[in-house]
Amino acid sequence: MLCVIIPTRNRANLLAAALDSLTRQTLDQSEFEVWVVDNGSTDHTAQIVDQYRAKLRNIRSIYAPEPGLHIGRHAGMKAAQGDILVFADDDIEALPTWLASIKEAFSDETVAMVGGNNLPMFLEPPPRWLLKMWRGKRRQGMKLLPALSIIELACNQKEISPHLIWGCNFSIRKAVLQDAGGFHPDGMPRELIRFRGDGETHVSDYVGKSGMKSVFHVGATVYHKVTPERMTAEYFHQRGFNQGVSDSYTALRNQKKLDAQTRQNFFRRAAGWGLRKLRFIMSDSEVNYMLAQAQLGYSEGYAYHQEVYLTDFEVREWVHQEKYF
Repeated sequence: MLCVIIPTRNRANLLAAALDSLTRQTLDQSEFEVWVVDNGSTDHTAQIVDQYRAKLRNIRSIYAPEPGLHIGRHAGMKAAQGDILVFADDDIEALPTWLASIKEAFSDETVAMVGGNNLPMFLEPPPRWLLKMWRGKRRQGMKLLPALSIIELACNQKEISPHLIWGCNFSIRKAVLQDAGGFHPDGMPRELIRFRGDGETHVSDYVGKSGMKSVFHVGATVYHKVTPERMTAEYFHQRGFNQGVSDSYTALRNQKKLDAQTRQNFFRRAAGWGLRKLRFIMSDSEVNYMLAQAQLGYSEGYAYHQEVYLTDFEVREWVHQEKYF
């Protein structure tokens, strides 16, 4: 049994499209269940779930109002009846082969994690600078834009780094996730951003350091929606800020301080480009401005979290909490 877990909050219309893609799966519905975890919605999320009860044989819902993406993920993990957990965002649309391909990849009992392409679905025509960032040449057989959680690999199936399996399309054996201690905090609302952690990165670190196998399968592909507000300088700045908080959390939890060079590398990670490619586009003022916004936000977020860690006892306790479920 595969267990699809979709945490959601106040995005009922996006959720409907994600659920609709599950009705078209080639895998028989008797072989998977769907858990929609309502993370405190005030819109018509509950009604959307009710509409799909007649279309999805094993759809269920959980109400988990405490803020934080990790709350929804852990609620789904605890409720899941199967051994394979398939975490997805509410703004994806899955290929019909998605679940069948995940099941196929996990038929190898040595596989701990499975991922696929996260292809962009732009909800309005993207600006030129964004297309330039995404449509560049492949590097090491892939192209990626981490700031938007989109990635495309030029292969059918192969072993990959667990860090190339991202949260919007993240499948893992339940026992492995439990052994890792679950997810770290993620997806905190703006007013609680000081309690943000490094989310699934911690789990990927655990899988990698344990020497377990992670696999890419092209059939396990989803489309990840890129909304208009994500095509702005404000979004890239906030995305950088959030990552700065996450990296500060990781450094403090591991009792180390990131050096200036490591923090500066976020400039390249934000774009998913190597240094040579960045030099090539240095004359493109629009692209450079967006990357500069991401880097500025990152520096601000890192500094902010370092400061609140020193001044807020609750934050210090939170950073060093053993588990979050």
